[in-house]
Amino acid sequence: MRIFAQSTWMDFFSSDKVLGILGGGQLGKMLLYTTRQWDVTTYVMDPNPQAPARLACNRFVTGDLMDFDQVYQFGKNVDVLTIEIENVNVEALKKLAQEGVKVYPQPEVLEIIQNKCRQKNFYKKHGLPTAPFYEFSSVEQLKEAVAKGQVSFPFVWKSAAMGYDGYGVAIVRSNEDLDTLKEGACMAEEYVPFDKELAVIVCRNPHGQITTYPVVEMEFHPTANQVEYVLCPARISVEDAQAARKVAMKASEAFGHVGLLAVELFLTKEGEIIINEVAPRPHNSGHYTLEASYTSQFEQHLRALLDLPLGQTDSKVSAVMVNLVGKAGHQGAVYYKNIDQIMTLEGVNPHIYGKRETRPFRKMGHVTIVHPKLETARTLAAQVKETVEVISK
Repeated sequence: MRIFAQSTWMDFFSSDKVLGILGGGQLGKMLLYTTRQWDVTTYVMDPNPQAPARLACNRFVTGDLMDFDQVYQFGKNVDVLTIEIENVNVEALKKLAQEGVKVYPQPEVLEIIQNKCRQKNFYKKHGLPTAPFYEFSSVEQLKEAVAKGQVSFPFVWKSAAMGYDGYGVAIVRSNEDLDTLKEGACMAEEYVPFDKELAVIVCRNPHGQITTYPVVEMEFHPTANQVEYVLCPARISVEDAQAARKVAMKASEAFGHVGLLAVELFLTKEGEIIINEVAPRPHNSGHYTLEASYTSQFEQHLRALLDLPLGQTDSKVSAVMVNLVGKAGHQGAVYYKNIDQIMTLEGVNPHIYGKRETRPFRKMGHVTIVHPKLETARTLAAQVKETVEVISK
């Protein structure tokens, strides 16, 4: 049994030591569930003064996450610094790390993951399975490659930077689709027919202890390119589950990150497991762990950040998570229509993020349904999706 330095516990529990979080959205808010439970002092910075995490942290700072000076000044006042969104100023993180602040994930890891082209080249360098791709400095350059027959339809276009929550990704099937793409550096990824979209969350602490959560299955919205449902366990064979965890572990070892790494995967029609992309933070695919796991992804991430022993990742029960997103055609002050009706359903656990303004497909909350039978939970999740409408008043 690994023995951890007692000072890690003593320094943060009911003390003046500070954990800083860059980003105050729903991921930051849910991370604070555990910091409140453990009496860990937290500072949060977010550009939105009404960010969901503002109410649960010890100090909230309004600031631009991409601004060097604001990130640096915020980080100087904390002992450990983490993120809940990738789009932050990495140069400021590097300087803070050089000055002794523990920054997790490490700036060099985040710098790779921030840019989808760098991410893909990293997989190629380390022999990690992923779809073939081509890099372009602009959409015009991509159009020229298509015209010359160097890139064929259909393919997946991904913006190199600033893609998030389904934005910056599109399936391109025609020249008309090319005209809708956002300008800037990008890549064209070969379209790979897949059977299922999967995810595995891996966690590592600074001592090198590592653990993985069970493989989950993700069902996506057909037009918004967002996860609608997450099912745990995934409805795949034992062999495919083992292969998925093996690929995720290999990616984790290559990055050498500290904290969570959510590895999104495809199970192809031919039975191959390939990496889509990764996120070095708590992830939508792990929200079900709040109710269904012995250790939630948020507690696990905190354990890693503070160099504590990692917790048990097994599930206590099957679970399906359904995202609550803003309904198309509605923008403004949010109203959760019919949410009272789902409270009568077995195993239903709603989480409302605290965003006061809704817009089409904005993530406003989620509901986890736990049940001994996965298919029953999936049926109830569909009922939740059909019942609750996230609309404007």
